[in-house]
Amino acid sequence: MKKYFLFLVIPAALISCDVKRKDKISDDSKTDSIKMAQKKLADEEALKNTTTVEMIDSVYNFGTVAEGEKVAFSYRFKNSGSNPLVIFDASATCGCTIPEKPEQPILPGETGFIKVIFNSSGKHGHNEKIISVTSNARPLFPPLKLTGEVKEKK
Repeated sequence: MKKYFLFLVIPAALISCDVKRKDKISDDSKTDSIKMAQKKLADEEALKNTTTVEMIDSVYNFGTVAEGEKVAFSYRFKNSGSNPLVIFDASATCGCTIPEKPEQPILPGETGFIKVIFNSSGKHGHNEKIISVTSNARPLFPPLKLTGEVKEKK
């Protein structure tokens, strides 16, 4: 009798463990679908607040400078959309190039500037720097390019 009892209890215990596992998987999928729905709503809300940008200057060639000189240039752009343009971040490919983004939103129809300072100390020959801008513009803000020649200091 004890043998039959063990044959019934062991399979029942194994099946009940599997059911709990399936319930956990089911709960995870519900959580995932809720998170996906929340993300979709956040993305839709973000799209409502997007705008468009029209580049006036996206490439600047500073020509030839002597090593150690600093080159400054302000890239111009216009908010061509219907919502304020917010620049979240501006970064360059190296520490020798420092971009300064506008702190205030650029209102529709207004022109904004991203000032860039390039320090040619320790640089030689052809230099090309890319400035990446993160904003609420769609399509994305295009990369800004700074190029020129640096002659060795004599």
